[in-house]
Amino acid sequence: MKSKKKISRRNLLKTVAAGTVAFTINNNVYSKNKKIKKMNLLKGNINHSVCEWCYNIPLEDLAFEAKRIGIVGIDLIGAEGWDVLKKHNLISTMCYGDLEGKSTRSLTNGWCDEKYHEDLIYHYKRHINLVANAGWTNLICFSGNRRNISDKEGLENCVKGLSKILPIAEKMGVIIHMELLNSKIDHKDYMCDNSNWGVELCKRLNSNNFKLLYDIYHMQVDEGDVIRTISKYHKYIGHYHTAGVPGRNEINSSQELYYPAIMKAIVKTGFKGYVAQEFIPKNKDRKGISSLEEAVKICDV
Repeated sequence: MKSKKKISRRNLLKTVAAGTVAFTINNNVYSKNKKIKKMNLLKGNINHSVCEWCYNIPLEDLAFEAKRIGIVGIDLIGAEGWDVLKKHNLISTMCYGDLEGKSTRSLTNGWCDEKYHEDLIYHYKRHINLVANAGWTNLICFSGNRRNISDKEGLENCVKGLSKILPIAEKMGVIIHMELLNSKIDHKDYMCDNSNWGVELCKRLNSNNFKLLYDIYHMQVDEGDVIRTISKYHKYIGHYHTAGVPGRNEINSSQELYYPAIMKAIVKTGFKGYVAQEFIPKNKDRKGISSLEEAVKICDV
């Protein structure tokens, strides 16, 4: 029978110390993971998103923070940024197309003016396919500025132009969203500046693949009556944006809108789309990410 190796006191202490370090590291990792998991335990009634342009940080960094907070996707990203979103398992919750068709990102040269139709139709047909092939659903569009075009004529022009791309959108499962923007302060002369005009456009197009992007900030500025409007017209709304009024900053108690009540009204309609934070953070703590976290908590009803 072979004799057992003697274990020295020094070796014994080394073994114990190594075990203690391993236990401490594992325990710290477990605690960190538990903390991250706890942070992501949102209620699930609102699908949270965020707009990239509000944060002066690389998309990679915003994607990392969004994932950590529990945000499911990022708004207003074109094809040039989709790989970053997929890398972080995030959704392109409201798409632009590619940079070749950058003209479609113009808020001023839009569907209400026929002279832009040829360019818009060409690029939107491509973009619908791009969005669908990437696995996304939502694609943004804009009415453009009036330029002395009447609301009636602008509406007819939008119907005429959008009717050329909607059959492709319906076939590919892509939903075109026209954004409602205020013309009082931020976007002078923009045509789709009130919910009644936008809803009338939806009715005339009569397609499940055309919806409104209801920007709560913009519509509070131009018409107010946010909760009643959402409750009345919810079937025409496919997406929401947020920001504080006045100033387009944080959605906390520093501004006039009470977002928990607005979110509850949205949930009550049965809405299953996305609510994207689009405020410009005044608070520069962690480059505005602290304000984003706060906003998600405010809206997580």
